Amino acid sequence: MATPTFTATGTKATIAAKLSSDVFGVEVKNHQLLKQAYEAYLANGRDNLAVVKTRGLVRGGGKKPWKQKGTGRARFGSSRNPIWRGGGIVFGPTGQENYSKRISTTSKRVALRQALSLANADGKLVIIEKLASKDGKTAEMAKLLTKLGAVRDTLVVVDAKIPEVIMATANLQNVILVSATYLNVFDILNADHIVITSDALKAVEAWLKPVAKTAKEDK
Repeated sequence: MATPTFTATGTKATIAAKLSSDVFGVEVKNHQLLKQAYEAYLANGRDNLAVVKTRGLVRGGGKKPWKQKGTGRARFGSSRNPIWRGGGIVFGPTGQENYSKRISTTSKRVALRQALSLANADGKLVIIEKLASKDGKTAEMAKLLTKLGAVRDTLVVVDAKIPEVIMATANLQNVILVSATYLNVFDILNADHIVITSDALKAVEAWLKPVAKTAKEDK
């Protein structure tokens, strides 16, 4: 399984990179697992900032509004009762809620293989032999990505982040830089183009390639 491959200068390479069918050629029968991984990523990155005040936290209400008996009205002990205007909130967020979702490592890797396979089938993948920037210039990186055809939302995958590449991509609003072993379903599915270096490709395949079962495990 071959895919378009370019040199470090952005010219077409003579030899196309070969992709592992176990990682980039998986049959996706349904999107249920992809949905779970996508939602888990969003849930685990959610900031729990919403907090409301209960009746015990609202200021005031220390004095009983009226005496217990003899007025003909319902008895109340505080004007900060939740059914009163200006009172506390019942069952509101306290800031202690846990919105995270768990997904097993095996399922997460299967979802990643499915996402990469869909991206490959849609022609989003581009392999570059090496991604380097001498001075960390943004214009230089933008020009290279344009040569590769990555002009919209682009996910750049490298084997390891180096300062020069981080500087060159930091100010490109439509570019996300990620290390090979930190790939996630959210970034893959939302990217219009995925640029992977040759070294990162090896790391991704070594990380996501299914482990062959032994004879004992089959029994």
